[in-house]
Amino acid sequence: MSAARGRSRTSGTTRFILLAAVVGVVLAFAVMVFRNLNAEVSAAPDFSGEGTGNALLHVEPGDTLGMVGDRLYDLGTVASTRAFTGAASGTPVEGIQPGYYQVREEMSAASVVAALADPRNRVGFIDIKPGGRLLDTVVVGGGTEKGIFTQIAEATCLRDLDVPDAPPTCRSPLEIVDAAVRVDPVALGVPGWAINEVQAAPDPVRRLEGLIAPGVHTVNPQSDPVEILRQLIASSTQSYDQTGLVASAERIGLTPYQVVTAASLVEKEGTLEDFDKIARVILNRLDEPMRLQFDSTVNYALADQEIATTDADRAAVTPWNTYAIDGLPYGPIGSPGLDALRAMENPADGQWKYFVTVDMQGTTRFADEYPEHERYQSEAIANGVLSSGR
Repeated sequence: MSAARGRSRTSGTTRFILLAAVVGVVLAFAVMVFRNLNAEVSAAPDFSGEGTGNALLHVEPGDTLGMVGDRLYDLGTVASTRAFTGAASGTPVEGIQPGYYQVREEMSAASVVAALADPRNRVGFIDIKPGGRLLDTVVVGGGTEKGIFTQIAEATCLRDLDVPDAPPTCRSPLEIVDAAVRVDPVALGVPGWAINEVQAAPDPVRRLEGLIAPGVHTVNPQSDPVEILRQLIASSTQSYDQTGLVASAERIGLTPYQVVTAASLVEKEGTLEDFDKIARVILNRLDEPMRLQFDSTVNYALADQEIATTDADRAAVTPWNTYAIDGLPYGPIGSPGLDALRAMENPADGQWKYFVTVDMQGTTRFADEYPEHERYQSEAIANGVLSSGR
């Protein structure tokens, strides 16, 4: 009995060792196969080189890196989304801004990341400063400030990436102006609260003034001028309306278009800390009634502009010159920023009817009565603020 148990124990041990060896071989083979398969999976398809041709990538707000990769794949720019996301992870491109970017077809993922990081490849980008105007402005003693029409035209420029030395192809500012003048304001997206004034504007070239808000805008550079203007005006209207424009206009006794017009004066006449006071001056003068007499409204119609204006300039009767006409100018004299618009909607409390900038740092003095204002004017003249360079 004991001998039989001994033989059984030896035989079982041998079988266990053999079984363990077989299992070990199988496991080793499985690990090798797994590693080979995993290596094949992790090697995402990728093109080589910098690619050829021209393509336009649109990155929309909220796009993830994977969504951008999918768009690039659909364009034929990358061989796989995974190749792009792998190359872009941990780089500035991971937080790519919405907008339009020029890329090529069949680019390596690394080349795409480099192209998207190159600011020359971002197109359709417009950065409108508060107070920006539709037309170019020549500043006395300075340079020329590009108008919104010119900025739109430049945003349509596209380079031929296969011919680096070739000049870009762009819309001309005149094409943008033509669309602004020729097309029905409704088709351009002009809001209902501005339709009548835009249709009756004394200068058709300027009739959209103030309706394209300051800020960063992105437009499809391949779109036609009408579509670009419609997009800019629609997004600007939404931005203005979100301030409570319509309700605020009714509260302060103006139309929404007049509020935007008055806000454009606030933007041009002062600095942020004084916006609400200037807004109150405007309303106080309108209630008096007395003419606004703002030099910014005189300048608007001049070919060359500066802070100081001449007697002849102030005497010229234009639809905007508030020295020569009663009330507000016909329409905005620039694009008011949201700070100026909110200040006009929520003016400070006060009896001021006068103000003047007295130094080159922008210090502004406010006065209730004219004798006090005269003293501040003398201070401004002594500091050279009101001296003309013409």
